[in-house]
Amino acid sequence: MSVKLTTRQVGDVTVIDAVGRITLGEGASTFRDTIRDMASGGHKKVLLNLGEVSYIDSSGIGELVSGFTTVTNHGGILKLLGLSKRVKDLLQITKLYTVFEVFDDEAEAVRSFT
Repeated sequence: MSVKLTTRQVGDVTVIDAVGRITLGEGASTFRDTIRDMASGGHKKVLLNLGEVSYIDSSGIGELVSGFTTVTNHGGILKLLGLSKRVKDLLQITKLYTVFEVFDDEAEAVRSFT
């Protein structure tokens, strides 16, 4: 199963809920297209909820970094929410934990954008 993405608004923050696996192929391209659409559509505050993501491969990590860069280049901010232990460990191993702001609580993450 590849990733399934749904978007919703919490105030002026766009929350992208991801479910499944972000891997090479369809999962990564779906992820990339959604982030690009959000950034080019003027969404400046993007919160990526990875609580239901079971697996991310190296291609998926690349898409996370690409998404962060895309949103930042459009003058926005991308933050992460609800990382599983596996994904959290992966971000620490790759030293990307220092790049992304990561939250466990959605309300706290939304408030952090102000």
